Amino acid sequence: MNRTRLTRLFELRRVLPIAAAVLFVLALRVPVWRITLTAPQYVDPLVVELYAHPQIGGDWQEVRGLNKYVGFYYPDPVHAAPNYEPHEKAIDVPEWILGRVVFVGLAVLSVIVAALPTGKLERGVTALFAGSVAIFAAMGAVIQYRLYQAGHSLDPEAPLNGVEGFTPPLIGTYEVANISGTAWFGPGGYMLVGAILLLAVTVAFRESTATIADVPALVRDGWNRVREWIRRRRNEDDRAPAADDHGSNPTDETGDRSTTGQPQPSPDGDRP
Repeated sequence: MNRTRLTRLFELRRVLPIAAAVLFVLALRVPVWRITLTAPQYVDPLVVELYAHPQIGGDWQEVRGLNKYVGFYYPDPVHAAPNYEPHEKAIDVPEWILGRVVFVGLAVLSVIVAALPTGKLERGVTALFAGSVAIFAAMGAVIQYRLYQAGHSLDPEAPLNGVEGFTPPLIGTYEVANISGTAWFGPGGYMLVGAILLLAVTVAFRESTATIADVPALVRDGWNRVREWIRRRRNEDDRAPAADDHGSNPTDETGDRSTTGQPQPSPDGDRP
C-alpha cells in the first residue's frame, strides 16, 4: 500500500462515516429515549428508559403500577418478546422490532460509503446523510403517532376513569391527572444525534482531502474566521452612531441662511 492510498484512509470524509457507524451500533446497547415521571405518592422521580428494540429499563415496574390507574399500558411489540408482560389492552407496535435493522443497516451503509472510490464518495455521502435524516424523521413521526394512539386508548375500566385522552410528546413535558412527565433523549439518543452531525460534517468535507492530521489547523482557521466576523460586526456597530451624528444638520444659531451662506431677508423686508 503506497502512501497516497494510506493517506486517503485518514481523510475526514472517510473517517467520519466510520465514526458515525460506531455510534449507530453503540446506540443499540443503551436507552435511546427516557421519560421522567413525578407524582405526589412518590418522593423521588421515576425514570423509564426505552431501547431501540423491545426492551424497557429503569423504574418501569413502579411506573407500570402508576400507569394502571389511568389505563395507560406499555406497547405490545407483537412479533418479539419484551422484558415485560404486555397488557391485553395495550396497543400493538410491531414496528418496534425494526430498530435493530435500521441502526445496523445505517452502520453498514456508512462503512460502505467510507470505502467508495473518490468519484462516488461525494454522492454517496450526500445520499447517506439525506437518507439518515429522512429515516429518523419518519421514525419520529411513527413514534409520535403511537404515543397519540396510546394516550387516546385509555382503559375505561381503570381506577381513575374519566381521564381525558392525551398525547405524550416525543420530546417535551406533559401532565395527566396528578402525574407530570418529561420525555427526552437517553444516551443512545445523544449518540444518534452525534452520528447525524458527523454525517453532516462529512457532507461539508465531501470534496475536501483534509485528513485527521489537518483537524487542528482547520479548528484554528475556523476560530480565526469567527473572531474576524465578530470584529467586523463590532466595527460596523461603532461606525453606525458616528454616521448618524455626521448626517444631522443642526440649526445655525444666527438664523436661517441661503445656499450662498448670506442672511435671508426678514419677513418684513428689512435686512438684518
